[in-house]
Amino acid sequence: MDYYKYFNFWEAEKIIKQALREDVGKGDITSELFIKADSVSKAELFLKESGVVAGLEIFKFVFNLIDEKIKIKILKSEGIYLENKSVLASLEGNTRNLLKGERVALNILQRMSGIATSVCEMKNRLNNGRIKILDTRKTTPNFRIFEKVAVKIGGGDNHRFGLYDMILIKDNHIEANVGIENVLNKLKKIRKKTELKIEIEVKTLNQLKTVLGKGIGLIDVVMLDNFSIKDVKKAVEMNRKKFKLEISGGINKENISQYKQIIGVDYISVGSITHSVKSLDIALNFIT
Repeated sequence: MDYYKYFNFWEAEKIIKQALREDVGKGDITSELFIKADSVSKAELFLKESGVVAGLEIFKFVFNLIDEKIKIKILKSEGIYLENKSVLASLEGNTRNLLKGERVALNILQRMSGIATSVCEMKNRLNNGRIKILDTRKTTPNFRIFEKVAVKIGGGDNHRFGLYDMILIKDNHIEANVGIENVLNKLKKIRKKTELKIEIEVKTLNQLKTVLGKGIGLIDVVMLDNFSIKDVKKAVEMNRKKFKLEISGGINKENISQYKQIIGVDYISVGSITHSVKSLDIALNFIT
């Protein structure tokens, strides 16, 4: 699967170059003192724990920005579960430049792989192919493009990318409009002017009832925020497939399996797959 078909490498380049400036600064003092300028080395990239690898193309891209002469051979596919000690890639090139890119390339790869592993684990625990696991905007500032593609590599799907590509009416919007009915009335005009997907958050079954009564033709997705399992089941019965349903709020790897038997839920959005994930342990070792 081409996970990078729509990936913005131009934007990624800006972020990576900034990260390299942060790390290298005026120069790699230690390497300049101890490594000859024309020194060439070989290295291997390998897992130090089992997991789903994501970001090998970004890893390669980092070194290409530093030195196009560095040869990198990717040995494993992204998006599949790999065992500890698996060798992911081999590298050969100028020693100083390999050391210059090592930490930035690894930091990105480890973070992305941690996210992909987390999503894969969530999917396995949910064990329901009809329900898509979505990410949220709870991402690391200036790192969203990497984290969003990592979610897809892990088997999840992306929610909106930012505030600009989808209309998501949340509780604060509803409060600012003094109630959900006022929001729905405004949507009658807005719906005619936009082709963007429109989603609305409801916190109670009564709010859902209002949306079901006045939101037909206006709303695409209804988010059930912090609903109990009991109320999710009631919401599914009330909805009768009129809207796509998304569950959100407090869902994690410990409780996601509770939702696997529910028919009528389309999405589960999980903030923890990006905001609370542990990076996968990956190392780059010189072999000559």
